Amino acid sequence: MSFLRFAARRLAELAATLAGASFVIFGALYLAPGSPASFLLAGRSASPEALRAVNAQYHLDDPFLLQYLRWAGRILHGDFGRSITYRTDVSRLLADRLPATLLLVAMALVLVVALGLLLGRTGAVRGGAADSAILVTTTVALGTPSFVAAVLLQGLFAVKLGWFPTGGTGEGLGPMLWHLTLPAVALALYLTGMLARVTRAAMLEALGQEHVTVARSRGVGERHVIRRHVLRNALGTVLTTGGLIVSTLLVCTVLVETAFGVGGIGQLLELSTTTKDFPTVQAISLLLVGLFMAVNLVVDLLHPLVDPRVTLGTRAAAG
Repeated sequence: MSFLRFAARRLAELAATLAGASFVIFGALYLAPGSPASFLLAGRSASPEALRAVNAQYHLDDPFLLQYLRWAGRILHGDFGRSITYRTDVSRLLADRLPATLLLVAMALVLVVALGLLLGRTGAVRGGAADSAILVTTTVALGTPSFVAAVLLQGLFAVKLGWFPTGGTGEGLGPMLWHLTLPAVALALYLTGMLARVTRAAMLEALGQEHVTVARSRGVGERHVIRRHVLRNALGTVLTTGGLIVSTLLVCTVLVETAFGVGGIGQLLELSTTTKDFPTVQAISLLLVGLFMAVNLVVDLLHPLVDPRVTLGTRAAAG
């Protein structure tokens, strides 16, 4: 199966899955207790005239399937509806808040990849006291949830020491990077420990392979053996874990953004859920699902390029 055919098939699967997810997300409005109009009115009591006006505005008297198709059609044109809480287009809210979230996730991902690979490689290659210290460090990281790390980091480095801002995003790229440093560390801590453990285990397994022993017996330099035979063979497992890491970052950003007052998608989702701003919740949920699937698609396409043992179209490549 060629790369283009495999990519086309995965894109078709992504589109079908996204369509199914959109149907579930839209249908959640009707599965929740109460009528859709009560959600759209954000729990406020209303006269029969007001209820009729809401039903007419959002076409709630139409058949369910027709309502879904109308909603999906608007989304295809970039129209996610109007926020009940903020009284503005949801598309504008997403455009204003998405950059902060993407920058936060990117900063956290850089920390996770850099530190996770370094710690995992060091523990597997050096062993001994270094490996023991790394195991202890990663155990502590794995035992510290993102919201706990956020509270601890904010209390120590922002409130007590005053080295970093307590919250917000700042204006401009430089201030944004400075404001998002502590949130990125809090977001990355747990996942750094996880990636370090996965990298260490994968490299230890690769070190025990026969071709590594043969390469060493032939006098190949240790650095070349580690880089060419060990690390490369471990990258397939690391890449698969990387897809899970990005997805987890997108989920955990809700907690971290709320703790630090970061005006991103995560905080918007938390506030919109609290105020029953259903159009905004629908849009963010669909956006997150789309990002999850896009990450999985990228991992599937990169996996055969990183690990030659995986071929396009196999269960490993598609997994």
